[in-house]
Amino acid sequence: MPAPSYDQIIDALRPVEDPELHRSIVDLGMVRDIAISPEGQVGVRIALTVAGCPLRNEITNRVTGAVAALPGVAGVSLDFTVMTDKEREAVRNMLAGARGDASPSGQAHGHAEGKAVPFNEPGNKTRPLLISSGKGGVGKSSVTVNLAVALASQGYSVGVVDADIYGYSVPRMQGTDREPVVIDDMLIPPANHGVTCISIGYFVPEGQAIIWRGPMLHKALEQFLADVFWDDPDFLLIDMPPGTGDIALSLSQYLPRGEVYVVTTPQPAAQKVAALSAAMAAKVNLPVKGIIENMSWFTGDDGKRYEIFGSGGGQELADDLGVPLLGRLPLVPELREGGDNGTPITLSHPDSEAAKSFQEIARRIATEMKPKKIFSAALKVN
Repeated sequence: MPAPSYDQIIDALRPVEDPELHRSIVDLGMVRDIAISPEGQVGVRIALTVAGCPLRNEITNRVTGAVAALPGVAGVSLDFTVMTDKEREAVRNMLAGARGDASPSGQAHGHAEGKAVPFNEPGNKTRPLLISSGKGGVGKSSVTVNLAVALASQGYSVGVVDADIYGYSVPRMQGTDREPVVIDDMLIPPANHGVTCISIGYFVPEGQAIIWRGPMLHKALEQFLADVFWDDPDFLLIDMPPGTGDIALSLSQYLPRGEVYVVTTPQPAAQKVAALSAAMAAKVNLPVKGIIENMSWFTGDDGKRYEIFGSGGGQELADDLGVPLLGRLPLVPELREGGDNGTPITLSHPDSEAAKSFQEIARRIATEMKPKKIFSAALKVN
């Protein structure tokens, strides 16, 4: 059988996507050279976007698999080079143009300063979900990560912003320990379990405290939203810091289309504090769409439910605000363990009571809480 032609190999590589950019490696200009011997040995040279690309092995597997499947191919070998600064700039311009934030000259905007947040652009499909709480210790970050994974498992594209700058925890909970890739000042967020994530935790040494005043927090959030290549996900979950401080105010400005979901425990004291988070959302014109009650009960070895933190707090808060209680989550060791080892309970124990609750809450947010379309009053009536 004759060896494949150059064009046949290019056609085979066109569906192969860069695992971080989710674009064809051919369209991105990553395929640099193809050598074909009469015996069917094919050599492919790939230009990586950055030196030390963390997903080089994945690219190798994808390219090798696509070329090896062609009739007449006896073997595949790859070698790698790295894009120049000018080539990376071209990639950034391509990505920026795709998401609509290139300038009229065709050049991508620079860093976040003065650049619009893409989620506020007309026609943007992303729903920003602000997961908030009045106080710490109610499991808000665990809820955020598991909801994100549940939404991804239901077929949605999902990103997470770890906006709890002082108490960041999402990278560990999501099991993402590699840093974002930087392409011409554009951050490519790492992904795991089908969810991309950005966090200050990727940029500071482990154990180092963040000691920033309001303006620095504001700037960091701006860059998380505007300098990261999110690629217009269906949902962007924001893991909010507890309370009603600077970050909450900044996010209300950056994400005026945001939907607020308040996490509380059944304890009346926690419910009263959670109400303050809802009150702030009302002041900055962000709608509270639903309540999620965490740590609702613990099931003992005897099969009996024990309401360790009391009962009724979530429903009472929902009734006071006139919004639904979207779900109640049990207190289980597996939920804590998943947060420590980077495998959320939604994946590690998909048939558990907690995982099923997360899936149902995710379904309700995706369907029942979906904003209604607003039709123009200027429509002509026949």
